[in-house]
Amino acid sequence: MTILHQLAAAGQSIWYDNISRSMVRNGTLQRMVDEGLLGVTSNPTIFENAISGSADYDDQITALVTERPSIPTPALIRTLMEEDIRGAADILLPVYQRTAGKDGYVSIEVDPTKARDTEGTIREAAEIWTSLNRPNVMIKIPATVEGLPAITRTIAAGINVNVTLIFSAVRYRQVVDAWMQGLEERVTQGQDIGTIASVASVFVSRIDTLVDERLMVLAAQAQAEKAAHLRALAGRAAVANTRLVYAAFKEIVASARWRALQANGASVQRPLWGSTGTKNKSYSDLLYVSSLIGADTVNTVPPATYAAILSHGTAVPAIDSGVTDAAVLVGQLHAAGIVMSDVLESLERDGVAAFERSFDGLVRTVDNKRKAS
Repeated sequence: MTILHQLAAAGQSIWYDNISRSMVRNGTLQRMVDEGLLGVTSNPTIFENAISGSADYDDQITALVTERPSIPTPALIRTLMEEDIRGAADILLPVYQRTAGKDGYVSIEVDPTKARDTEGTIREAAEIWTSLNRPNVMIKIPATVEGLPAITRTIAAGINVNVTLIFSAVRYRQVVDAWMQGLEERVTQGQDIGTIASVASVFVSRIDTLVDERLMVLAAQAQAEKAAHLRALAGRAAVANTRLVYAAFKEIVASARWRALQANGASVQRPLWGSTGTKNKSYSDLLYVSSLIGADTVNTVPPATYAAILSHGTAVPAIDSGVTDAAVLVGQLHAAGIVMSDVLESLERDGVAAFERSFDGLVRTVDNKRKAS
């Protein structure tokens, strides 16, 4: 039994936050599935790196441009992405079948330029879902204010949804409400909800990056004792925030509202921990994995973190530890002048903007490749 199997037995599914044509076609993804990998996620940055960093996509670009010289570049990009997603979904289909639809998913994100466009997001989610035609695909929709009604309507249409770019427990609760509304609409209409899957992707490490930066600025301006106190708060905000989200999850799944949906066949929307690679090299390379193991959770990890799990990962549940301490830490940060609600709102804006920049870069890359073809 590998560490990935041990983590699954502890309630946490490990998904891989990366995809490329080569790993889908050369047996790498299949090998990882054999090791116990249970899913794959993608985003615009991942595809920008995959397409710009290799010639694996050049032949398809040439063929598509030859067949349809006037194809818009965004449509060309979506065709390239869907090819990889479809291949990965086929490799993971046995996992989906073996786990009765709990795992085995591959996620693909709607065009990030539609993050503030409710109707555009709904249309594109439906188009991608229909084009891929795989039961084990999830459509990623950002948890912006405009994304919330898109989540409801996409779930109500019977489409699997991975809600991404969640940072706060407040926004997490809004996401859960949107998901439940979609399921409730289907129940009201007499439609099946037993085959609809969803995860709520909560970003982790970026919180420490921003909070630590602000703490160091404050510490540099403080007297020695105060500065030491501020530095001692570093590297703790992300795990604390995530534990508060998980506490909200446990409260929600104990509610009468959820029990009613469960009685109608609904599967729980699991929290997914994203952005779990350690960016600060002075922290443990598995800080955002080992601290967040718990029942009914997913952790989607980048390549370096995946390798670290296989090398020295453990499977000891830890997500429930220190929830009270997490709330105390938020209070300490506030007293120090760091308001977590402001931090989390800033991270949402930055996250949307970062994915938009990656998509713009992807458009430029594919434009250059189509010209070269």
